[in-house]
Amino acid sequence: MPAIDVLKARQTQVFKKGQGEFEMDCNRKSLSGAVSQRACVFCGSRVVLYPVADAVHLVHGPIGCAAYTWDIRGSLSSGPELHRLSFSTDLREQDIIHGAEKKMEKSVRDLVAKYQPAAVFVYATCIVGIIGDDVDAVCKKLHRELELPVIPVHSEGFKGTKRDGYRAACDALFKLIGTAEPEKPEPISINIMGEFNLAGEAWIIKNYYEKMGIKVVSVFTGDGRVAEIKQAHRAALNVVQCSGSMLGLAQMMKEKYGTPFIRVSFFGIEDTSNALYDVASFFKKDEIYKRTQELVKSEVAEIYPLLKEYRKKLKGKRAAVYVGGAFKAFSLILALRSIGIDVVLAGSQTGTKEDYEILKDMCDDGTILVDDSNPIELSRFALETRADIFIGGVKERPMAMKLGIGFCDHNHERKIALAGFEGMMNFAKEVHDTICSPVWNYYRKKAWYE
Repeated sequence: MPAIDVLKARQTQVFKKGQGEFEMDCNRKSLSGAVSQRACVFCGSRVVLYPVADAVHLVHGPIGCAAYTWDIRGSLSSGPELHRLSFSTDLREQDIIHGAEKKMEKSVRDLVAKYQPAAVFVYATCIVGIIGDDVDAVCKKLHRELELPVIPVHSEGFKGTKRDGYRAACDALFKLIGTAEPEKPEPISINIMGEFNLAGEAWIIKNYYEKMGIKVVSVFTGDGRVAEIKQAHRAALNVVQCSGSMLGLAQMMKEKYGTPFIRVSFFGIEDTSNALYDVASFFKKDEIYKRTQELVKSEVAEIYPLLKEYRKKLKGKRAAVYVGGAFKAFSLILALRSIGIDVVLAGSQTGTKEDYEILKDMCDDGTILVDDSNPIELSRFALETRADIFIGGVKERPMAMKLGIGFCDHNHERKIALAGFEGMMNFAKEVHDTICSPVWNYYRKKAWYE
């Protein structure tokens, strides 16, 4: 019995384009003991806030929560690296019985005295929500006495899904925004939102906009600085890349400060070019648009001949894509098509129903769409669709390797930049080298496909 029929029988979120009515009920809460790949609320907030490099990130909870999320993103910093340290109040049995507000307060005071951070984020975990520590009251007291932003992050893991953690992180950041004014506001300026500087990608993107003549006030949150975040309300435009994590903050800034926003992607030639042109069009300046044209023309001319060579060797190959956010999947599909690869499986952990409508329209008939799938299901789909490469995160790597399928890491621990024109070249090379590696002649078991 095909895997897709088995999963439909137990109401897993799966759809094959071209077969029946399309209905994808997404963003459901994960159940305890259920086979789910979604992370908790705390994890969602931690991955968004973690790259703020000059802040202390204190996990108020058992040591396991801090250990699990230590260095959870491969976010690089051009200066301080406080975000690379993992601090925890390390709650024990007596703390749970008697409460741990005093322990949290002492932890914050000790960390501020030792590291002199620009701000402190205090993450409330599951156990804190259960025992009822008043994290807000303690943070307000410390903020007043230390004259330093001490911001509670309401990220109790049981409250919902990873997307709820994104919202908690956005609420925390919003408390910083507008608390300082720049010496001289720049009328032609942007914030880049949802970019976490994996492998230095924020620097690549900032360089593009600076060449266009546009000032980047703040990046949320890759290579982030508290002082820049405080002044972010004075940027003329918010450029939202990872809409799942940052769209909520962009909407809050639009409501309070009137800051417009656009959604973009910096992955692949087509999306990167559109991201640059969309920002240039917003400012309606001929000189900016001309610089943008010259930049795109120069970058594309450099990498296009090489991509054509890869396309000759990769045409007709098949890819399975399973990533965190659906918007990332959109860009991957376009990028893979540009080098001749067909997408036979596409899915995400945090996509919305609207995202899957877009994904359905982008995919060819026969493509399997999944939401919140697990390795057993993904293995069956990869084999049934005869995928040559699997593009996903850390949990999918061992699965792909065991199946004898090439793997491309698109997770947040990766060390290779995949954003921008330079990133597209890196991506094409990695996909080509993986699929065309002679190792599959010895390792792959063709019987698995039969």
